[in-house]
Amino acid sequence: MPPTIVDIQQAAERIRPHAHRTPVLTCSYLNEQIGANIYLKCEHLQKVGAFKFRGACNAVFSLRDDEAARGVATHSSGNHAQALALAARLRGIPAYIVMPSNSPAVKQAAVAGYGGQITLCEPTLAARESTLASVVAATGATVVHPYDDDRVIAGQGTATLELLADVPQLEMIVAPVGGGGLICGTALAAKGISPSVRVIAAEPELADDAFRSLESGVVQPPRPPLTIADGLRAALSERTFAIIRQHVEQIIPVSETGIITGMRMIWERAKQVIEPSAGVGIAALLERQAEFAGKHVGVILCGGNVDLDRLPWQVG
Repeated sequence: MPPTIVDIQQAAERIRPHAHRTPVLTCSYLNEQIGANIYLKCEHLQKVGAFKFRGACNAVFSLRDDEAARGVATHSSGNHAQALALAARLRGIPAYIVMPSNSPAVKQAAVAGYGGQITLCEPTLAARESTLASVVAATGATVVHPYDDDRVIAGQGTATLELLADVPQLEMIVAPVGGGGLICGTALAAKGISPSVRVIAAEPELADDAFRSLESGVVQPPRPPLTIADGLRAALSERTFAIIRQHVEQIIPVSETGIITGMRMIWERAKQVIEPSAGVGIAALLERQAEFAGKHVGVILCGGNVDLDRLPWQVG
């Protein structure tokens, strides 16, 4: 069974001492462009700069003391690695992070800065999984998957609990989808609090495996990692796909141009530094305006970890 609203509420209490309660902002320019009332849930202002800290924190603080003492482990080159390392540090336990050898030095430095013990491996999925298995065998650490984990999904859902508490009149919530942890937590929280809220996922056209999966009824393989929204290149799991099929009304694929336009609009008009993955939800609003016109719409800005030396409107 997927996490319940009670699981998400318990996760909110569990992470409350550690995670930020992020603000909800509005932007009159965006409202005018869409013809709707848009409410931006600012998860780019969460610890480690992304919603990922919620799920990692809930997973770490859900462990029994004897489990926690052996530490936690994962393979990741992105926000989840940082989130798990920080959550483990806050609990005072080890975090073993397997990272591909081609991970950017800045990301490796961030994980190490949070206290993560990094093991490098070849940059293939098989190498990541086999190296993680070796680390777990040697340490007894508990694996915390970035999205294929009920504790993580419940933690991600806490953002929507906050959003609906701040804006109870919401009619729609838009969140990006990659591996599915955020959209699943969003949908479970929304349906548990306000069943009439429509939950809509947005994803890049160049990484539209969730859209294709929902259309076909079977989990589809990911496309080559070409989208600028690097945080959304993960494939769905059977766990996340099952929740999406039941609770997510629609998946909207968006163009790369739309992602960049949405990201830049939030930088320029809302004065918020978001990453391309967070621009995906804004792109859905811009490219499908008629579907949102006149509505109260929440959008989860999932993260703000962007390479300032390679801003997308300056590349190429």
